[in-house]
Amino acid sequence: MIEYKIIKEIEINPSHTQRTLAQKLNVSLGKVNYVLCGLIEKGIIKAKKLKNNPQKIRWQYLLTPKGINEKIKITKQYLEKRMNEYEEICRELEELKKEIKVFDKR
Repeated sequence: MIEYKIIKEIEINPSHTQRTLAQKLNVSLGKVNYVLCGLIEKGIIKAKKLKNNPQKIRWQYLLTPKGINEKIKITKQYLEKRMNEYEEICRELEELKKEIKVFDKR
């Protein structure tokens, strides 16, 4: 869930650039740009221009109150997904253990 990861990173460090987010999350710059634009459009993140250098415009990304609520919702969904994956892996491991026991008895 790239949205969750971007929201989490912005919460930790609002000064992330799109490039640093892309590097940190190991995704393309275009993907980060696309997801950020969607999050801004939904009102989850607010983009603020910083003018440290007149030649170079930087952006600061801030989580809005709506964004905080969305992060909670996405976090719950992410946790549920990961727990389901964990339970599936546990079932697969149990099946593999049973198969090994069958072969060990031969």
